[in-house]
Amino acid sequence: MTAPVVVIGGGVVGLCTAYYLAEAGLAVEVVERRGIASGASRGNAGWVCLSHSTPVPAPGVLRYVLKSLGRPDSPLYLRPLPDPAFARWLWRFWRSSTPAAFRRGYAAIAELNRDTFELFDGLGEAGIDTTLSRPGMVHAFLSATEARHHLAVQREMAEGRYPLPDDVTTGAAAHRLDGALSPRVRAAYLVEGEGVVDPEAFSRALGGALTAAGVKIHENSEATGFRYAGDRVIGLRTEQGEIPCSAVVVAAGMRSPALLRELRHALPLQAGKGYSFSVDLEPAPRHTLYFGERRTVASPIGGTTRIAGTMELSGNNNRLDWRRIVAVARASRHYLGPWFEDPDDLVALIRDPWVGGRPFLPDGLPVIDRVPGHDNAYAATGHGMLGVTLGPVTGRRLADFILTGRRPGSLAPFGLARLQR
Repeated sequence: MTAPVVVIGGGVVGLCTAYYLAEAGLAVEVVERRGIASGASRGNAGWVCLSHSTPVPAPGVLRYVLKSLGRPDSPLYLRPLPDPAFARWLWRFWRSSTPAAFRRGYAAIAELNRDTFELFDGLGEAGIDTTLSRPGMVHAFLSATEARHHLAVQREMAEGRYPLPDDVTTGAAAHRLDGALSPRVRAAYLVEGEGVVDPEAFSRALGGALTAAGVKIHENSEATGFRYAGDRVIGLRTEQGEIPCSAVVVAAGMRSPALLRELRHALPLQAGKGYSFSVDLEPAPRHTLYFGERRTVASPIGGTTRIAGTMELSGNNNRLDWRRIVAVARASRHYLGPWFEDPDDLVALIRDPWVGGRPFLPDGLPVIDRVPGHDNAYAATGHGMLGVTLGPVTGRRLADFILTGRRPGSLAPFGLARLQR
């Protein structure tokens, strides 16, 4: 009997990879240290979009980060750590923030993203409840100047890949693009066709489809190391015992660096902590909403509104800082109106306060590649805020790579070798 391909990680990326491998007829097993969708795949904003699929390192972003020092209420917050690896990561992040590097990264993600919605449709046709809807995304601003600048930058980068309006809607008409918006919103525009899913429900639907297809999912199982025969991995060691494997895929989010060290490969990954919570608004948003000046978002998910935001660089931990929840809530009031009066009210008003360590590499691009020095070990991690959007296409392309031995052209920018330079 042929040993299975073992996928380490039960988030959207790992589950999608397992799905396409199993669809191709391979024996597959999934190993997850906690439960399905227990990490960054659980509490994110659920966006499936083209207009916001960009690398985080961008011109001016580090200046913005440095201004956040000592300000835990800032949308993008840096808490310096006495850690040389963290300092090196920040230096490489800065080196990746040039206009040329940003354009290369944007083009690479846009090319990978080309088939995203078609793949979601294919999953739905296969009977998987992706929960995808495509209400479009309203970009809301307090300033018409800021809105027009944002739209101009988007138009330049989009290069016709997705539809954009000719101009922004201003004045009293702006907040009418979505009934949840406050009259304080003075400029807005709609990007049609952008989507949203319930990320936890989508992950559980993928898990159910895998189980129905005969894929064994090992939950609450910590991967601890590998057994080799020459350059090949032939077994995954876990706390419950060893699982024989014909190949292994590391898609374990923030756990990926430790596992890749076991494969004798360093990965400079840092957690970009994001926060979210759910609240019942009246009226609730009909679209996904992007609040431009405050870099906060809102999504209609599961009959409620999920408000999310912030990027916190404070080390690889999942400590929830309540001040960050309050900061997200306060930022949203500028665009949604006074849905709470005092921060003390939030304890009673919000549900499911969440913090997640989204895995970021210093150039803002994921790794989707074979691990150098091993014939049958692969990595799919570092997707940052794009794990839901890029999950199906990552899984599809990596499955093609594993099945054929030939790396798809769209994966060329996402190799591990780029991080060694």
